[in-house]
Amino acid sequence: MAAQETPVFDEVARLLRDESPFALATIVEGPGSGAKLLVRPDGATGTLGEDDLDRVVERDALGELAAGRSGLRHYGEHGEAREDHVRVFIESFAQPPQMLVFGAVDFTSALVRVAKVLGYRVTVCDAREVFATRQRFPLADEVVVDWPDRLLERVGADLGPRDAVCVLTHDNKFDVPAIMAALETAVGYLGVMGSRRTHESRLERLREAGIDAAGEARLRSPLGLDIGARTPEETAISIVSEVIALRTGHTPRALRDASGPIHG
Repeated sequence: MAAQETPVFDEVARLLRDESPFALATIVEGPGSGAKLLVRPDGATGTLGEDDLDRVVERDALGELAAGRSGLRHYGEHGEAREDHVRVFIESFAQPPQMLVFGAVDFTSALVRVAKVLGYRVTVCDAREVFATRQRFPLADEVVVDWPDRLLERVGADLGPRDAVCVLTHDNKFDVPAIMAALETAVGYLGVMGSRRTHESRLERLREAGIDAAGEARLRSPLGLDIGARTPEETAISIVSEVIALRTGHTPRALRDASGPIHG
């Protein structure tokens, strides 16, 4: 065993014991074959043998870890994109992020499809049995016939900063309890569909239900980024774009209008 691998495997053992998320990158073909880089959200251990390659792979591994995915990546010897001199397998040790979608409506199918592309485990929930069916949402990991707040009572403790709740119901008897229950969790994104007028009306009912200023600040309503979306698919992209921007702490802007490295 190479000397540099010993601290990597010691760290793997510790993180597995602690059930902490991490990604393990291994060169499977090319210079340095077998070298490993362990990537945690707060840093990295080991090396793939080249500083620039380490930097690029660490960035990519964090992206895969955020989505709970594993896969093969291709690089140049110094981490260049669109080259195939070095092949690196990145294995994520983390549960995929969750997205709970409340409301079996026309926009839901599109949001499920886009969220699955990004690696989310998606649950669709609606109390109306005729709408919440596997036939309507075949790509969802789970379709639940229940009231949203009751589902959140069961799974809310598992939600964290990587996860998202999207309320698409447009009905106060569904969405107000759902929002209040979601605010009791540590979910990172809480978005609610509706016009500005609908949002103002909803806020009145939420205040009656006891929402405070901190809770109001967590709401993303109307949800999504302003990209001119019209179709359900475009709206879904608008929503997940806001989810990504909030998770990464970036202010959305055109890359053409920015300066410096594209990937922070």
